[in-house]
Amino acid sequence: MYILLTDALSCPRCGPGFGLLVQADRLEERRVVEGRLGCANCRETYPVHGGVAHLSLGSATEADVPADPPADDPEAAVKLAALMGLAGARGLVMVEGPGARHAAALARLVPEVEVVGVDDSAGPPPTMEAGVSRVRAGAALPFRDGTMRGAALTGGAGDARLREALRVLAPGARLLVDPADAETGARLRGLGAQVMLEQEGVVVAAAPGRPVQLGASRRG
Repeated sequence: MYILLTDALSCPRCGPGFGLLVQADRLEERRVVEGRLGCANCRETYPVHGGVAHLSLGSATEADVPADPPADDPEAAVKLAALMGLAGARGLVMVEGPGARHAAALARLVPEVEVVGVDDSAGPPPTMEAGVSRVRAGAALPFRDGTMRGAALTGGAGDARLREALRVLAPGARLLVDPADAETGARLRGLGAQVMLEQEGVVVAAAPGRPVQLGASRRG
């Protein structure tokens, strides 16, 4: 996990207004390999194992190590970069779901971004990749408002996930939903986003000019 990603992280228990502090037990080239993240508000701690931040409520153990992830696909990375409008981009980019396996290829394609691969798998991949931070997350995205330069939801998305994705995007940044159902475009418009592309199960929308506000149920 890139150590500067900590500035964008928030406590999944307390919500996006509560940041996290990092204690690195092992640091390599400004990346936390082993350590923990802590919330000063609720005192909850979240482990970092093998470079992966476990930010779900019910964290992983050191024994959780799955098989190697599928190889990334440069063509898939080109599609992600194009649809999220990342030419010349800098900052953080989130790819959630199965598409996170292309994070390393995307980072090589757009070297000025840090690609944050998000999924809910049980454990970390066995290797670390340049330009990629891996995060395990549950229902809530553990990021502060407006911190992402682009975002892709590649495992489908209901209303709550669309709202969360728009919340973490900087104003005007693009959200890619692939696959998207027939109602995704309408739901995004209802949340104030500008739909730019809607075809063949793919929707691209620009985030509204201010972060999407969360409902009262966000911290439950």
